[in-house]
Amino acid sequence: MEKRRLYMDYSATTPVKKEVLDEMMPYLTDYFGNASSFHTFGREAKNALDKAREQVANLINAKPSEIYFTAGGTESDNWALEGVAFAHKEKGNHIITSKIEHHAILHTCEYLEKNHGFEITYLDVDSEGRISLEDLENAIKDTTILVSIMFANNEIGTVQSIKEIGEIAKKHGVLFHTDAVQAAGNILIDVKELNVDLMSMSSHKIYGPKGIGALYIKTGTKIHTFVHGGAQERRRRAGTENIPSIVGYGKATEIAKANMENHIQTLTTLRKKLIDGILERIPYTRVNGSLTDRLPGNVNFSFEFIEGEGILLMLDMLGIAASSGSACTSGSLDPSHVLMAIGLPHEIAHGSLRLTIGDFTTEEDIDYILENLPAVIERLRSMSPLYDAAKNERK
Repeated sequence: MEKRRLYMDYSATTPVKKEVLDEMMPYLTDYFGNASSFHTFGREAKNALDKAREQVANLINAKPSEIYFTAGGTESDNWALEGVAFAHKEKGNHIITSKIEHHAILHTCEYLEKNHGFEITYLDVDSEGRISLEDLENAIKDTTILVSIMFANNEIGTVQSIKEIGEIAKKHGVLFHTDAVQAAGNILIDVKELNVDLMSMSSHKIYGPKGIGALYIKTGTKIHTFVHGGAQERRRRAGTENIPSIVGYGKATEIAKANMENHIQTLTTLRKKLIDGILERIPYTRVNGSLTDRLPGNVNFSFEFIEGEGILLMLDMLGIAASSGSACTSGSLDPSHVLMAIGLPHEIAHGSLRLTIGDFTTEEDIDYILENLPAVIERLRSMSPLYDAAKNERK
């Protein structure tokens, strides 16, 4: 019998939907022109580029002229931070972010700090992963030029109070960037209501191709050019446009916007079933992140007395693909910086499991997890003397 293959790692990446691939294919073969060329082939590519820009803009209620295509979320994050930092260094050198940001933000901040003398404030978060609005306001000073707080955390799924953060930044005349790689296309976003100046997005988190993303830059925002060369992306990000992937990203955002309500409702229902089922079946378990302000498809557990790597290996043997945190740090043996930041002790942070649900997840998939995960956890715990001691205490 063929081993079952069950994908529960949609936060790491998603499959390309058939409708997206169908939209892309002609631009790999028939309509292959360079969008900067003046002939018919070039105009066909330029028209496709313009359409995709409009589709991405519609997803977040922006203007098409405010959407700049990039190679993905990491580039968008780098551009937002470096572009603003270098464009506003005459005003100040202070940037505020949080301790649970993606490493695309944290490592860029580290680079700006070590190589260019910028001062970075890393805000603490509470036990659910939220920053304190009071702490944010208190951290702002005369030299502050940028606040960068992620929209929703990629590991624990907590959604921040973005509108309120934007209001504080606006009140103090400070630019506000948010990494919305996990959020854009998965929850409703209206940049006009949120007081956001810059926002990073990515295609492969919403059933589009990898290697393409976007940076929303609000009209009038001062920012340095990120890639120098030709006149593409209004001279701010040079390089011949990747039209097939841009077309695919545009189609993915169009589908996401049309299906948003059903997407949120379906994933939230499956998420609740999974969380309730695990907590009912497995003792010494905690859910990480907010249970209310959370990405619809995100579930993150910590299981005491075991390590996450063992869980992943045993689940993989059962055909279940999951993760213990961000795919970008999967090679590290250190516990998640996000789980440490929300206050988990080292040994519990090591025993984490992220299961993320997507549009192809079924109720039968959730049942399969609930049937198999308890036995996996029990088997791993059976090798732990700490678990035996805890069981004896319980008696």
